Amino acid sequence: MGIGRSVAFALAVASMAALAGCGEGPSAPPDAEAASRNLQPADPALAAIYQRSCASCHTVAATGAPLTGDEGAWSPRMDKGMDTLLDSVVNGFGGMPPFGLCMDCDAAQFEALILFMASGEPNGA
Repeated sequence: MGIGRSVAFALAVASMAALAGCGEGPSAPPDAEAASRNLQPADPALAAIYQRSCASCHTVAATGAPLTGDEGAWSPRMDKGMDTLLDSVVNGFGGMPPFGLCMDCDAAQFEALILFMASGEPNGA
């Protein structure tokens, strides 16, 4: 296998592993899943992080991750407090990999992403 094919194969395997890391769980109604795909953080830098690190799981109901904007799914998680949620992101929890696939994110970015996904509001409130 040539170097180019080896790299392509490695990227394909890594992508499948990342999606497998999301976990598997119950499916949400198709309209809730579609709605989650239309939500974006207002801040362009945060939106870029969300797209590369969060959306692959939090917009696909089959992963078992709470869908972005699904306040019912996020409410019991938010009730645990932000410190617990940040700990889950950093250390991984269930099917979510450590750092939620964002190795260069800081705590403030993680918190902003959590608030955005939990509310579905572009400014995360």
